[in-house]
Amino acid sequence: MKRSRFTEEQIIGILKEQEAGLKVRHRGGRKRALGTRAPMTIPQEPGQRWSLDFVSDALICGRRFRILAVIDDFSRRNLALVADTSLSGERVARELTTLVERYGKPLLIVSDNGTEFTSHAILKWADEMKVEWHYIAPGKPQQNGFVESFNGRLRDECLNETLFTSLSHARQVLADWREDYNTVRPHSQLGGRTPDQVARQVSRGHAPETLVIPPTPSHKKRELSF
Repeated sequence: MKRSRFTEEQIIGILKEQEAGLKVRHRGGRKRALGTRAPMTIPQEPGQRWSLDFVSDALICGRRFRILAVIDDFSRRNLALVADTSLSGERVARELTTLVERYGKPLLIVSDNGTEFTSHAILKWADEMKVEWHYIAPGKPQQNGFVESFNGRLRDECLNETLFTSLSHARQVLADWREDYNTVRPHSQLGGRTPDQVARQVSRGHAPETLVIPPTPSHKKRELSF
């Protein structure tokens, strides 16, 4: 029997080198927007803080679609209801750019940690636009109470009451409901005014006398006097 030319220590060393060479290199995780979870300040006028969220529904054929809802937290004005079968981070960024061109740039945007809102496209958009992005804590939708309340009303008054025959039909119904919500219906928390009236009056220097801001975990309920 022929003896090995290598010592036991040398054999172990060779095996370790081979094992290291066979190791699979793992890719790093996808870069996501980090944002901030610092306590949010109460908006003092329209355009300071927007809230975003998604709502899902289906056509009568069973095809699912989603709705991107954007709210101005001070005036409660619904800035957009974007309905489509697919709403990626890139699409959300494009819609936000359109809203900035129409309403001006907000100081802060609030959302959950959904993949669209934590995507590279949103990271890039927020950085280029110099807009602070606040992510609520996971599993705490009440921290985004303005848009959550709006979504509940949208579902109860519109989505649950309508059978959508097509995507174009859904978009038209949503546009009509949004117009009524913003310009016709008075809101008790806005002193009996509509969101559109509050936005216009504040821009002229005539804000409602009292606006009640719902509490968040970072502060208690308080009133703002103007």
